[in-house]
Amino acid sequence: MRSFVTMTFLAASFALVVTACSSAAPPSTDTSGTSPSTDSSETAIKADLPAASAALVAIGYDQIANSVDTVAPAPATLADGSTFTLADSIATKVKSGDPLNYVLSYQSTGIALFSEQYKAGYDATTPIAQSLINTNSTAIAPVPAIDIPAQIAQIEALLNTDQIDCLAIEPPDGNAFTDITNKVIAKGIPVFTAGVQSNGNEFSNFTQVPLEEGKTAAETVLKWMDTSGNDLKVFSMGGGDPSAEWAQGRFQGFEQTIMAAIPDAKFINGANNPLTVDYDPAASYDTYKALLTGQPDLQFILNVDIGAENADRAVTDAGVDGKVFTAGWNTSAGQLDAIEAGIQVAAFDQGWSQQAGFGAVACAVYLATGEVMPNTQHLIPVTADGVDAARKLLGG
Repeated sequence: MRSFVTMTFLAASFALVVTACSSAAPPSTDTSGTSPSTDSSETAIKADLPAASAALVAIGYDQIANSVDTVAPAPATLADGSTFTLADSIATKVKSGDPLNYVLSYQSTGIALFSEQYKAGYDATTPIAQSLINTNSTAIAPVPAIDIPAQIAQIEALLNTDQIDCLAIEPPDGNAFTDITNKVIAKGIPVFTAGVQSNGNEFSNFTQVPLEEGKTAAETVLKWMDTSGNDLKVFSMGGGDPSAEWAQGRFQGFEQTIMAAIPDAKFINGANNPLTVDYDPAASYDTYKALLTGQPDLQFILNVDIGAENADRAVTDAGVDGKVFTAGWNTSAGQLDAIEAGIQVAAFDQGWSQQAGFGAVACAVYLATGEVMPNTQHLIPVTADGVDAARKLLGG
């Protein structure tokens, strides 16, 4: 029979750059065996994975729970064909029950909606990780804007002072963190990534698949068109970082699926010429206001990140409610209000908080059992019948 530690919620402080969770008493450990490596039999301690999964479901983190439920032995080789052996210093901590240093690195403390949801995901899941194995948890991010060199430097500062025993990275793009990922892995430190498809030796990557996201978004809009009787032909797509891989995947998946269903559809802004929409709400609103003024035939606006609620306000202020509709990624109170008002068709929830929470649990599971949690993320279209549930998840 598996033993477990009763989950204890720990007081957490979030400074501008660093959030830290203190450790509690460790779960029971099995000190037999050799130093942990990719052989799962060498890391096993007594950790109650079903209890952790149930705790995740209870707080609404079902996608991480699904990953806990489908763990698999660590791969024999990494992405580049090399092998992994856990550092002796980490193996010693696992055996002794001393606290292990878990670090989450994410791209910014100052992105509207994103940063607060990442903090919430980190805060919610570190106690569950602690119930599996004794950990000290820390979150780091550049302040306040995205800064790739600064984010890498933060990781290296902790790495060079032996303050990382397991690392999770939410990178701004799929390639910029490959070298640091492989550097950390080469030191015998497990690495997981989330939020963006990545290309290093990380054990697993918990994220959406952008092309499939775009396809899901288009299918949701097409279904809404069929049930509502709206015959849309003129579309515009945009976002805050339209050249990014994730944005291009969403654009392409959406446009391809719409064109397959509506061959005479017109994209004023398509995957090849997407609208650049600033992340700043005021600037975003002005961009959409100008778009509506200059394109009187426009019927549908898709924002592939956080700007849909600014398009919603522009639609209302332009007096084109019922003529122009919208959809966007991620959830916010403003978007949910617009869905209820009939302006926005859907908000596509990519699960920021679950992406943020994945690493802590994945590190705990691996260090406790030697098994690796797979990618179980899927996009959740929030339409009119899902607004109440989405508000609860936002805390409103």
